[in-house]
Amino acid sequence: MLHLSPPQRLIRKVRGYAGKALRLSRSLSIRTAQPEDAWAAEYLTPGEARVYGAMDARDREHACRVARHLLRDYPHAEPELVAAALLHDCGKCLRPYYVVERVLVGLIPNRLARLLPPVGAIGIRANHPELGAQLLARAGARPRVSRLVARHHHPVGDPDAALIHHYDDLE
Repeated sequence: MLHLSPPQRLIRKVRGYAGKALRLSRSLSIRTAQPEDAWAAEYLTPGEARVYGAMDARDREHACRVARHLLRDYPHAEPELVAAALLHDCGKCLRPYYVVERVLVGLIPNRLARLLPPVGAIGIRANHPELGAQLLARAGARPRVSRLVARHHHPVGDPDAALIHHYDDLE
């Protein structure tokens, strides 16, 4: 997955943007979100479950889809990898997003967002992996889960973090 040809990278980017557009359309209303919370709880420790429960329902639904897709292709994935897939966006729960912010922030590429001042919705968007890892560590999460969450946007050298990044991009 890390050594893609230029056409493969282009296809991956197109699929990623299509996934983001679909996710954005799903995220416009919290009332339509249907996270699989009982299923997710099977993979989480009590501290991780508290963090998961604090996430917006739309982000929990997205996280469940990411974890389900990962398990579809890797049915014997380690529980910590599945837990990290379920919690990869937990750093976003530190600040509620208004619908207009979800739309506008979602349009800014992560690389650009990291160059902007780390304030408000943009700051959370840009730094949510690290913020989520800190949140999980304070909640007593498994160290590997926290590490995978921290690295899911910059997975170089970590095949498991690269899997989460891949399925996150597709979803």
